[in-house]
Amino acid sequence: MGGKRTARETGLDSELERIVAPEGGWPATPDLPPLPRRKPRVFVEWQALREWGKLAPGEESVWGYRLRALREECGVTQAELARRLGCTQQAVSRAERWQSNPTLGFVAAWAEALGRSVELGWTSERSTSVGNSAEGGRSD
Repeated sequence: MGGKRTARETGLDSELERIVAPEGGWPATPDLPPLPRRKPRVFVEWQALREWGKLAPGEESVWGYRLRALREECGVTQAELARRLGCTQQAVSRAERWQSNPTLGFVAAWAEALGRSVELGWTSERSTSVGNSAEGGRSD
């Protein structure tokens, strides 16, 4: 039985390397900046990476997932939170998506409905973690 042979078995891999590789070998790969994530993570993946401190820069501030995490931490269902906020369960569900972009007033109402408060602070250095506040900022 013949079957298919690999490039290594036929000797083509070394021939291709000889043709394709530049003389002296391949140059070292430069350090490239990480690419921004274009496809949203599912919530459970985001939550696990957040707990492990392994979220990519900027992903900590996915507000929809932060709102969902807070609601689940408080043990409240979407329907119960909707009742407290005076909206529909579907509106709560939409607000908990990766793409959601809530206003500060909405975030404050959400927090209040869950018995929490929102604290806004300024930092003197760019931070990847939303919610960390430090002394700093502008002095006139």
